[in-house]
Amino acid sequence: YLQCLPAHFMHSVGNLQFYDPVSKILFSGDLGASMGGEDEHLPVQDFDRHIPSMIGFHRRYIASQKVCRLWANMIRDLEVDMIVPQHGKRFEGETMVNRFLDWVSDMECGIDLMTQENYRRPVDYV
Repeated sequence: YLQCLPAHFMHSVGNLQFYDPVSKILFSGDLGASMGGEDEHLPVQDFDRHIPSMIGFHRRYIASQKVCRLWANMIRDLEVDMIVPQHGKRFEGETMVNRFLDWVSDMECGIDLMTQENYRRPVDYV
């Protein structure tokens, strides 16, 4: 059986993810998604070089660092050999899974990045 896991506010308010305890694969939906990378059918080999293909989406569509940290704490309690987002490269093996969990736990995103500049009237042009 697949386990249905809460991933609320991680791209959508009622987001859910799925974990297969037999294969130890976490199907993470849009969390961990990447765009514009090369060889997207291959797993991440160099995490630091992979960050630029993930960061823009995560900063824009994941609600806050708090939900990322809470989610990562939940995932650390599972035996996960692979995190497979629906877009881009997958994270395979203990090292890459932990790198992703550490990165997402520390990432400022969503409302963490909002300032008054994001909430101002448009300038009237004459």
